[in-house]
Amino acid sequence: MAVVIPFRALRYNEKKPGELERVLTQPYDKISPEMQRRYFAASPHTLAHLIKGESKPEDTATENVYMRAAEKLRQWRAEGVLTQENEPAFFAYYETFTPPSGTPPGGGEPLLRKGLIALGRVEPYEAGVVCRHEQTLMGPKKDRMELLRATRTHLESLFLLYSDPERKIESRMDEAAKGTPAVSVRDEYGVLHELWDVNDPETIRAIQQEMAAKKLIIADGHHRYETALAFGRECRESHSDQERDCGFALMTLVNMDGDGILILSGHRLVAGVADWSPAKFLEQAREFFDVKNYPFAPEADRSEASRNEAMNRLRAGMIREQANGGTPIGLLMNPGNTFYRLDLRPEVRDVQLEELLPELSPAQRGLDVTLLHRVLLERCLGMDEASVKKQQHLSYIRNWEDAVARVVNGVVNGPAQAAFFLNPLSMEQIATVAFQGRVLPQKSTDFYPKLLSGLVMYPLDH
Repeated sequence: MAVVIPFRALRYNEKKPGELERVLTQPYDKISPEMQRRYFAASPHTLAHLIKGESKPEDTATENVYMRAAEKLRQWRAEGVLTQENEPAFFAYYETFTPPSGTPPGGGEPLLRKGLIALGRVEPYEAGVVCRHEQTLMGPKKDRMELLRATRTHLESLFLLYSDPERKIESRMDEAAKGTPAVSVRDEYGVLHELWDVNDPETIRAIQQEMAAKKLIIADGHHRYETALAFGRECRESHSDQERDCGFALMTLVNMDGDGILILSGHRLVAGVADWSPAKFLEQAREFFDVKNYPFAPEADRSEASRNEAMNRLRAGMIREQANGGTPIGLLMNPGNTFYRLDLRPEVRDVQLEELLPELSPAQRGLDVTLLHRVLLERCLGMDEASVKKQQHLSYIRNWEDAVARVVNGVVNGPAQAAFFLNPLSMEQIATVAFQGRVLPQKSTDFYPKLLSGLVMYPLDH
């Protein structure tokens, strides 16, 4: 049973910091060092000071980035930069966006994703109410726990999904969204974020009743969700008088059956593998995969157009193969002047795969990202789960062109030995694995766009 309740939101007072565009940010784990510098320069009140502050070499257990965030939060509230609403409410949160170029559907008409912002009760996974689809790491959870302890405020929203084919909850939000939005801002990626208060008691009760029968899937925020779970346990063990509040977290709930669900691919780069040999790797891969070649003119010919044409043929071939029920994986290696498409051989899929990966469910084994991690990276390259988690030789990249440039030219962050390209997973594939209580490899999904951080916050100490 999914429990959601309205709350008294802590919000930016627009009269104080100025334009909201200068203080709202992308989620903390998407803030690169360059973005952090840009956010800091934009405003002394940017949320980045709280969620992605600057660590210092002289930091101690009592004077550190988390304590500074808590002090800034206190100052901003005292100065009126942030103010808390008098009455509890839900919020209708609508994001209008155009898919990034080169991603299906790629450009064209804008999409609209509708979310409900509420406090949601955090439940252990074994309760079967909230389901994860990715594993987590201790480092990020320790970081977010220290911030939550220091600030006692949910500064960012989790992103969760529910199923509502009849769109009953969305229709309730649409009624609230007929008026002028309380907030309307456009982020650095051109996404329009709009927010409406939902404070009608009847509407709130109707939404709560509809949500009560739902199961939820974490789309983004696995580390923060598990941090909220641990924080709630901590409150109960200390007999805190804030136990009720500590059992809830700030959530944006989105209908997985809605129109605005866009999941992008998460491609992989491999670098620093000892004794790297493209020929040897292909020989090992052919034990499990049929290989189709997409050659292009050598770099010596300065034929970027030839390389792009081969890349586009590979992309089109991967989309066709996926539509036919396949699990194609794209590949580019250095040195070399050929893209490859790796298609799982029928006898491996039908007979050997269960023997190779007996601990996985059929739904997990049928995913290209699983085949990439467990067969190509693990069996062919010898990268075990621990090294993948530590990203010793593996990194993640969204854009095809950037991945190709890293392999061919070694630009941006240095050379890569290989790039592996994946089609995006479908919402159905993700839901099947999550509802089974299973997980996907890290960075298997990239929901676009991200939720904008700072629209509303929730302080545990009112």
